[in-house]
Order: sequence, then structure tokens, then C-alpha cells
Amino acid sequence: MAKVEIYTWQTCPFCIRAKSLLDQKGIIYEEHRIDGDPIARAAMIKRAMGRTSVPQIFIENKSIGGCDDLYALDHKNELDRLLGIMD
Repeated sequence: MAKVEIYTWQTCPFCIRAKSLLDQKGIIYEEHRIDGDPIARAAMIKRAMGRTSVPQIFIENKSIGGCDDLYALDHKNELDRLLGIMD
């Protein structure tokens, strides 16, 4: 399985939706909650090459973007390959 990290805000509906897809696929991920933590938020922005929105999702340390990007990869049948899920 691939290493997955997600930067979130606790009440963000897009964060909840992204985590739900990962949960449905049985993916264990590392969640970085950045609510009220300007240092963690700055680290996320730097790592995400300037993106400020949440969630920011990384698979194997590669930025794949946010919730819409995650679902787009899933709809194109590319997400399972990135996650290391075998058929």
C-alpha cells in the first residue's frame, strides 16, 4: 500500500468527503489537522507548492491536489494504481 497523507480542517466538508473515499478503499492514511495551527498550515502550503485550500492530499510524497482531484483520479480508474490496490 502507498503512503497517503492528508491535510485537513476538522469541519471541512471536502476533507470529510476525501477521507470517506479513502476509508471506503480501506486506505490507512496519516491525517494532519491544521485547524488553528499556522505553522502546520504554512508547512502544508509549502509542501503543496502554494496551494492554500484543504484538503491537500499526498500519495507517496507526491501532491495530487484536493478532494476533486482525488475523485477525478478515481473516476479515471487511476487512483487504485497510485494507492497500490490490486484487483
